[in-house]
Amino acid sequence: MYGRFLVTAQFMLIMLLIWPWTEPVFLLPAFLMTIPALVFGIWILQHNRIGNFNIRPELKSGAALIIDGPYALVRHPMYVAVLWLGLCALVLYASAAALFLWGLLILVLDRKAALEEVYLRSYFTDYAAYADKVGRFLPRRLLG
Repeated sequence: MYGRFLVTAQFMLIMLLIWPWTEPVFLLPAFLMTIPALVFGIWILQHNRIGNFNIRPELKSGAALIIDGPYALVRHPMYVAVLWLGLCALVLYASAAALFLWGLLILVLDRKAALEEVYLRSYFTDYAAYADKVGRFLPRRLLG
């Protein structure tokens, strides 16, 4: 139930964030930021096994733990791509409302990732070691 709430909140916040409430302010910078975010998202989808992807935090039957490619950089690269695109919307509209919505999206995705990790830790015995080495949303190499 909590997982479905988080998914619903995630998609509502994404829609509110990209909705054109105001005129675009920084169109070219936002567009240029979008290109690597989309490339990163495509890399993630190409690297993930078909049928392994799930928008809900619960694991699918027969789920596989992927720890290479983009998953070697961060544990939740798809959430990073979503946040990156949200940042593009924040730059595009440059408003306090967009900043607030993006902040809420970070919070929702963090809670969703935490819930997903409860399932991952219980299903995959090597997940804890992976989580100790790889950051949730930021590469550990950046964090020191």
